[in-house]
Amino acid sequence: MSTPTALSGSSNHQIRLASRPVGLPTRANWNFTTEPVAEPGPGGVLVKTLYLSLDPAMRGWMNEGKSYIPPVELGAVMRAGGVGQVIASQNPAFAVGDYVNAGLDVQEYCRIPEEQIKRSGIFKIDPGLGLTPWLNVLGLPGMTGYFGLLDVGLPKTGETVVVSGAAGAVGQTVGQLAKLKGCRVVGIAGGRAKCDWVVNELGFDACIDYKAGEVKAGLKEHCPKGVDIYFDNVGGEILDLVLTRITRGARIIICGAISQYNNTTPVKGPANYLSLLVNRARMEGIVVFDYADRYPQAIAELAGYLKAGTLKSREDVVQGLDTFPETLLKLFSGENFGKLVLQVAPA
Repeated sequence: MSTPTALSGSSNHQIRLASRPVGLPTRANWNFTTEPVAEPGPGGVLVKTLYLSLDPAMRGWMNEGKSYIPPVELGAVMRAGGVGQVIASQNPAFAVGDYVNAGLDVQEYCRIPEEQIKRSGIFKIDPGLGLTPWLNVLGLPGMTGYFGLLDVGLPKTGETVVVSGAAGAVGQTVGQLAKLKGCRVVGIAGGRAKCDWVVNELGFDACIDYKAGEVKAGLKEHCPKGVDIYFDNVGGEILDLVLTRITRGARIIICGAISQYNNTTPVKGPANYLSLLVNRARMEGIVVFDYADRYPQAIAELAGYLKAGTLKSREDVVQGLDTFPETLLKLFSGENFGKLVLQVAPA
């Protein structure tokens, strides 16, 4: 254990939720605050934030209302997972210099109390695999893709899997994993460059460019026998179109609905839901926190694929804590190419 000696007078810059957005968040929804760096309490650690994970789910956390996780309170530091380095420790399980993955929130330093450590709210990571993959394939997006596909989708060799948001964080893992499990995989992504990358680099069998208006025709062309599994990250019109192509006994995994998150009108539900009845199909949601006790299993398997070169992890890294409000919006315009990550400090 160690006691910090060089933190006196240091400042922690933070970004707090000032108001709940209506539609797309703006810079006015955030407060930029500064406070002294807090030393770790008994049994706790102090972590310097290196990278933060920016995810579509963050938009939902800004809303007031019941969900799978409580909303971020007004005035609170914005919730975010991240990778950082321990710079002070009062806990024998963590040494200064350890790299960790934890809920660090949108700030430069995070004081993690003993209680959070006891409930496995922080874990050491292997920097040999890189740091940003721990926010992507080896982080919550990877866990979401792994358990959503394998536990909810139940893929079988030879089945056709369609993945929306295929070039994003969850989508890239789902598609590659489905290929490793012997499935035919068709992605849906925005723009020719992303579609080409999904096919040429990740090994998908095909990719449909929704920005070119090709979804209906693309599904007909690339899924001639129908869709056995659909991993949905976008909701809205694309979900409706896929529902017209599902096979008997199909499984639809509802992971997200990024097309609906910034609506100022009620969320649009699927108009073609009766296809579930006709095809005796199943639609089920995936919340990754339900699988927390099995994360080590998924990490071990996915890390093995990364080391073997049969799985790739692409991150879109933007620098600077102050850029957070604008960088977050890249998720909703489709500007990010790969998992969106905010670099807070040099690694």
